[in-house]
Amino acid sequence: MAQKEEIYVGIDIGSSKITCIVGKRESEDHLSVIGVGNSQMTGIKKGVVVEIEETVSGISEAVEVAERMAGVDIGNASVNINGSSIGSLNTTGVVAVSRADKQIIKDDVLRAEAASQAVQISPNKEIRHIIPRIFKVDDQEGIKDPIGMSGVRLEVETHLITVGVQPTKNLRQVMAFAGIKIDDEIVSPLAAAKAVAQKKQMDLGCVVVDIGAATTGIIVYEDGEIFYTDVLPIGGMHITNDIAIGLRTSIDVAEKVKIKYGYSYKKSVSEKDEIDLSEIDIKEEGRVTKRHIAEIIEARVEEILGMVREKLKSIEKDTLLPAGVILTGGVARMPGLEDKAKDVLRLPVQIGMPHHLFGLTEKIYDPIYSTVVGLMLYNFEELSLGDSSSISGEKISGVAKKIKNIFKTFLP
Repeated sequence: MAQKEEIYVGIDIGSSKITCIVGKRESEDHLSVIGVGNSQMTGIKKGVVVEIEETVSGISEAVEVAERMAGVDIGNASVNINGSSIGSLNTTGVVAVSRADKQIIKDDVLRAEAASQAVQISPNKEIRHIIPRIFKVDDQEGIKDPIGMSGVRLEVETHLITVGVQPTKNLRQVMAFAGIKIDDEIVSPLAAAKAVAQKKQMDLGCVVVDIGAATTGIIVYEDGEIFYTDVLPIGGMHITNDIAIGLRTSIDVAEKVKIKYGYSYKKSVSEKDEIDLSEIDIKEEGRVTKRHIAEIIEARVEEILGMVREKLKSIEKDTLLPAGVILTGGVARMPGLEDKAKDVLRLPVQIGMPHHLFGLTEKIYDPIYSTVVGLMLYNFEELSLGDSSSISGEKISGVAKKIKNIFKTFLP
């Protein structure tokens, strides 16, 4: 059995499935995937826990399958936080440099980052991630790392990501019931972007759109740093519901139709091609054209992408991201989505797949696994950096507690 410190685990608790992935260090900065487990039991609705027992069973099943495949015991993992309660804001923190010789040290940076949290947020929300974007030393702007520089005044611009207090508590509860200790909690859009966005794209400016079963995550990068994060309460399940209503059939049949015949760009679908619904389910009858199915799907996809564009307009980034759109998540597998997104968002578009991995890559080279792969990568980074708080569970207090979730690097 591999040594515990060599194993890095991510658990994606989604609305349609729960996935556990296990990685082992392949080299200094690469992982080999050695186990993947899925469960269809979720107890999740719109990204948050609504059924404790079912969610615990789903986590346990996914972990057990991954353990058998990897040949290891799983006791710790990084897990995702999802749901429309996730939000973000950019803020600044300013402090005086503490040393008499005015050389900036790490403590100054931590104090500046802590000062950036002095903002008013809803009492039912908490700050989950504090991500430094850029520093300013006296009048010198655009500094990435101020440590070692000299100055009197240190200012930092940070990106704060907030989450709902109660949904996060429920998430921790189901993980505890499943016997899994949480190494870190990462919001889903951040995890998905970690797996699919590349440094050049982030430097140029891009948006990662993660369309899952019940939510759509949005994360915008500008000059290599995170500028905006949000989650929309809409996803692939809404497409399935539309098909069920449009064809007057069950949800199960609608899901099969979506997966087998779904196309999100009706212009590319013949009006003559038909589907016999009895071939999908013997209880069904009648025929329907593929064009009609595409029309139903396209309407909902256009709504989702339209909501994404409205968010980009609200932050003045509409059509202004040179590296364009990276589509990922389960819905990103749907044929025609890339072309439809180009029409709606007026930007270059590509489908984002997890990359730079070894091992069982044929199992996870799929946009549906972006979030869980990103969680594993963050788990690798956090534990590899020797964060004793993540490993031992020791209580963090004061400034250290406030900055516990600052990631040292945001490059895949």
